[in-house]
Amino acid sequence: MRINKITLKNWKNFSEANVSLDTRLFIVGANASGKSNFLDALRFMRDIVKHGGGLQYALSLRGGLSKIRCLAARAEPGVGIKLEFSEDKNKWVYDLSIVRQQSGNHKPLIQHEVVVRNNTLILDRPSAEDKDDEERLTQTHLEQITTNKDFREIVRYLETIHYLHLVPQLLRFPEAFSGQDLPDDPFGKGFLQKVAKTPEKTRHSRLTKIQKVLQNAVPQLENLEYKEETGHPHLEVTYKHWRARGAKQMESQLSDGTLRLIGFLWMLLDGQGLLLLEEPELSLHPGIVGKLPALMYSVQRSKKQQPRQILLTTHSAELLSDRSISLSEIIMLLPENEGTKVEAANTKEDIKALLEGGLTPGESVMPSTAPQIDSGLSLQ
Repeated sequence: MRINKITLKNWKNFSEANVSLDTRLFIVGANASGKSNFLDALRFMRDIVKHGGGLQYALSLRGGLSKIRCLAARAEPGVGIKLEFSEDKNKWVYDLSIVRQQSGNHKPLIQHEVVVRNNTLILDRPSAEDKDDEERLTQTHLEQITTNKDFREIVRYLETIHYLHLVPQLLRFPEAFSGQDLPDDPFGKGFLQKVAKTPEKTRHSRLTKIQKVLQNAVPQLENLEYKEETGHPHLEVTYKHWRARGAKQMESQLSDGTLRLIGFLWMLLDGQGLLLLEEPELSLHPGIVGKLPALMYSVQRSKKQQPRQILLTTHSAELLSDRSISLSEIIMLLPENEGTKVEAANTKEDIKALLEGGLTPGESVMPSTAPQIDSGLSLQ
């Protein structure tokens, strides 16, 4: 299964957005234009279906319905997410809209929940039962085993969505960041535990593949191994050195770029579900950044099943320097007074002209998303 299209209504930055998806989608835009918020719509859907989750749980993680409703929303009260899927010969649509209760506790309720398979209506809420008992509208049928049997394929797919924005300091010193861990570990605090829980054969295979990439990307790096010391998992890297056995370093000594690259490569190899990545270029040399799309493509095409979908945000023209990237794989987020506007790069004639003139996709697209900064930018 894969997602073919996402439609957002009054979701955070977006009063309205319609985005078609292929196996890759590069999301570019100025700071605070909504790149992370676009990805969060898919994380929201995963939070609804995961074990221990649900609609109210997903809303509470984000501060409630008022925090996710677009500030530019006017007459239309509902916050909506619509996903269109394909699976073999089946076409699916899942359409969810949430609205605040008009009286009483003003709690979030389902305005509508619709499921369509191959143009046949499978679910249409609110039903007569929902109208008799409004409390039923606090939960989606998506999150309930007793009600999602006819569209459980969608549930299983949403459960596989992965998100990672690895913060090296969390990985190096997890014990220094006390308090309750964030659900699903989005910033990599428990990344080493994830590696440790992976079956040994699979772990060794992935680390061997990652090592080959690191040997080309990181000067003098020779070997990458998984180690356990006093019951704690570690990554050990060996660098070529004047000593015969080289110099060894654990993850606490590795550079931010090396750790982020390891995390990025591990996630590419981990599973089949939709992968959401934020700015994978951070801390990496531009020469490496330019190779990341080719790495993604090679992993996507090596899968025996359908190529894994990857959505990522970026500020990097270097990441988009790969000429194999199609303009149809890039969307631009453009802030306006009425919310962020989403435009596909291949719909802009000036961008297509720049690409045809010899510029890279990044050189053609990134200037259109740059904020308007006058020459007087100064702290004085």
